[in-house]
Amino acid sequence: MGPTKTLNPGGRGPRPRRPFAREQIIAAALVDVASELRLTDATELMSMILNDHAANIADLVNSSTELFFKSGTLRYALSASFKAPWDATPVVEIDMEFRHDGVCAFFRLKIGQRRAGVEIIDILFDEQRLDEFAKAERLSAALDSARLRPH
Repeated sequence: MGPTKTLNPGGRGPRPRRPFAREQIIAAALVDVASELRLTDATELMSMILNDHAANIADLVNSSTELFFKSGTLRYALSASFKAPWDATPVVEIDMEFRHDGVCAFFRLKIGQRRAGVEIIDILFDEQRLDEFAKAERLSAALDSARLRPH
């Protein structure tokens, strides 16, 4: 599992470890989705996770992604958890799957009150023998291609 990168809509926050870091590419692509999911009542979302309401979580994720991504490209990967310490706001972690244009990414979207982040679990490419730069380029192109364009 890779490090967590903070979503960075305004250019603020931690700098990527290397140019075109894959965590940062996914995080940047999911700013709108994370913002949409953050509109959900945290208590309700934690209750869905605690009671293993996978279909409800999948519906919530689907309704949050359908505004920004083509149907079926970004979905709930049937695992979620949360951390709710006494002295801090809760953080919800939702496992996600992205599939499009020969790229399949499995990652964990972490959503807090003011921040969200991405932790990559694995990324698979149809093309073999890609170097790190080419993998980052393919991931970025696939995410861009999967985005819905305003009319």
